[in-house]
Amino acid sequence: MIRKHRFLLIAIVWLWLKTYIVYKTSFDIEIESSLQEFILFINPLSFLLLVFGFALFMKEKWRNRYIVAISFLVTVLLYINVMFYRFFNDFITLPVLFQTSNLGDLGNSVFELFHFADLLMFVDVALFAWLVWKKSSFVAFERVTKTERSAYFLILTALVLVNLDLAEGQRPELLTRTFDRKMLVKNIGMYNYLIYDAVLQSKTKAQRVLANGNELAEIENYIRANEKEPDQQLFGIAKDRNVIIVSMESLQSFVINNQVNGQEITPFLNDFIKESYYFDHFYHQTGQGKTSDAEFLIENSLYPLGRGAVFFTHATNEYHATPEILKNKGYYTAVFHANNKSFWNRDVMYHSLGYDRYFSLDDFHVTEENSVGWGLKDQHFFEQSVAHLKTLPQPFYVKLITLTNHFPFELEEEDRMVPEYTSNDRTVNRYFPTVRYMDESLKMFVEWLKKEGLYENSVIILYGDHYGISENHNEAMAQYLGKEEITPVDHVQLQRVPLIIHIPGVTDQHPKVISKVAGQIDVKPTLLHLLGIDTKNDIHFGQDLFAQDKLNLAILRDGSFVTKDYVYKDNTCYDKKTGLKTDNSQCEPYAEKVKQELDYSDKIIYGDLLRFYNEKAENE
Repeated sequence: MIRKHRFLLIAIVWLWLKTYIVYKTSFDIEIESSLQEFILFINPLSFLLLVFGFALFMKEKWRNRYIVAISFLVTVLLYINVMFYRFFNDFITLPVLFQTSNLGDLGNSVFELFHFADLLMFVDVALFAWLVWKKSSFVAFERVTKTERSAYFLILTALVLVNLDLAEGQRPELLTRTFDRKMLVKNIGMYNYLIYDAVLQSKTKAQRVLANGNELAEIENYIRANEKEPDQQLFGIAKDRNVIIVSMESLQSFVINNQVNGQEITPFLNDFIKESYYFDHFYHQTGQGKTSDAEFLIENSLYPLGRGAVFFTHATNEYHATPEILKNKGYYTAVFHANNKSFWNRDVMYHSLGYDRYFSLDDFHVTEENSVGWGLKDQHFFEQSVAHLKTLPQPFYVKLITLTNHFPFELEEEDRMVPEYTSNDRTVNRYFPTVRYMDESLKMFVEWLKKEGLYENSVIILYGDHYGISENHNEAMAQYLGKEEITPVDHVQLQRVPLIIHIPGVTDQHPKVISKVAGQIDVKPTLLHLLGIDTKNDIHFGQDLFAQDKLNLAILRDGSFVTKDYVYKDNTCYDKKTGLKTDNSQCEPYAEKVKQELDYSDKIIYGDLLRFYNEKAENE
C-alpha cells in the first residue's frame, strides 16, 4: 500500500515534519515534559490525514492536483501564522484570518516581518508541482480499494482520539478553557485549533438568536454587586467640559521617565504627568483587535473578544458607549483618525458607538512629505485636527488616534530627536525615536489647544493602546532594562501603558500618581463620574479609578491577571516582588471572578444583549 500511494504519504509526512519544525523554530511553545513534546509532535498529523484523505476518493488526474493544492494551501496557512506570530506573539483565528479588508493597509509591516529564509517553506510545494507537471512515475497512483480507504480513516480516527485523550490528561477541560490559544495549539495543534475555532464561531453566531433579556438580568445583578461608589469630592469636578481623548499608539509605560543613550524619551509626558493624575499600574487589556480593542474597552467598559476583533465581528450590535451617553447629554461626538474610513471597520462601528462624525483620511491633507509608515505624521495630524476641532459645537467629546509610533517604527532622519538604541534587534532600536517623536507631537498639540482657546475648559485623557514590543523581542528588551532575561512577571509588567488624566485648573494644582492596579476597562466609569454622570444603571465591568475601595485587579484578555501582590500567567501564580512562582492558592480568590467577567462580557457581545437594555431604557 505504501508504494501504491507514496506520493500521498510523502506529501503528508513532509508537511507534518515541516509543521513540527516551524513549531520549534517560529513559535514560543513551552514544553515541560517528554509527553508534551510527543503531543506537540503528533498533533498536526490528524488534520493532515483528514484533508489529504479526500484524495483517496478522486481519479488520478485530479488526485495529484489536489495533493499539490492542499500542500500549498496548508503551507500558506502555516506561513500566515508565522507572520502573525512574529508581530502579535499569538496564533491567528478565523475572524482575524478573514479580515481581508485590512490587508491592503499592512504595507511595510508585512515587508518588515518577511525573512528570505521563509521561501524554504514552499520548496516542497514547488517540487511536488514540478513532478505532477512532468507526469513523473513517482506520482503515479493505483486504484484505491474500499478496504484501504476504511483502514486509512480508521487510523485517522484512532489518532484523533489518542491525541485528545493525551491532551485532556495534560490539561483537564482543555476545550472549555479557551482563553489560552498557546495551550490549545500545544495540545490539539494549530490546524485542529482552526477547526475548533470554526465550531466556536458557529456556536457564537447562534447565541444572538437564542439570547433573551434574562441573561442580561443575571449580568446586571453581578455588576451591581461589584459596583464601587465614586469619590464624591471628584464626582462632577469636570462637569460640562469638553473631553479630548488621545490614543497613543503602541506606547508602553517603561519609556516614561526613562532614557535612551542618556536622553529623555518622553520629556513632555514626564512634565505633563506632574500636572495630572497619572496611573502607573495601568494595563492594556486588548486581544487580537489591538488599537480597536483599546477603543472598545475605553468607551464600553466591556472586554474585547478572545478571538478576532469586535469592530469586525459585532460592529452592528447595540452598545451603550460613552459617545452615545454624552450625546444624550448634549455633547457633540467625533473621532479623528487619518486612515481609510473602512480600516478595522471603523465607519460601521463608530456609528454603533454613537459618534456624530468620523474625520477619516478624506478629511486630512496627506502627502508624501507629511506622512511616513502607516500614514500622516502625528505632528501634522494634530495640527489639522485642531483646525477641525475649532469648528465643532461645544461641549464636545472627541477621540484622536495617532499613527507614527506604529510597527515597524519608521521615521525620517529630520524627525529624529533621539538616536536609535543599539542592540541586535532593529524593532526595539527603532521604537525609541518614534516614541520621542510622538511625545513632541503631543506637546505641540497641547500648545495648539491653548492657542485656540480649547484647553482651559477641557478634560484631556492620554492613554497607551497596547504594547509596541512583543515577547519576540525579549532578548533586546532584557538588554535595555538591564536584566538577565524577561521573566513571565516582567512580561506582564511590560503590558502596562500610560493613563494620564489632565483637568486644567484642577490637576495642575493637585497632581497625583495613583498606583492602584487598573486597566482600560476602568476608564468609562471614571470619566463619566468626573463629568457628574451617574453610572448606577449602566452596564460596565470597570470601576471608578478614584473609588476608595476599588479592587486592585487588572484582567488581561488571555485570562492572565494582575493584583497588588501577584501575577497570574500561563496557569501559574507568581509573586510580583520576587518574580518567583508561588502557590496557586494565592491567586485562586481572583481566578473565578476573572473567568466570570470574561464570560459575562463575551455573552453580552455574542448575544447582542445590550439591545434588551436599550429596549428597557426606552420603555421606562
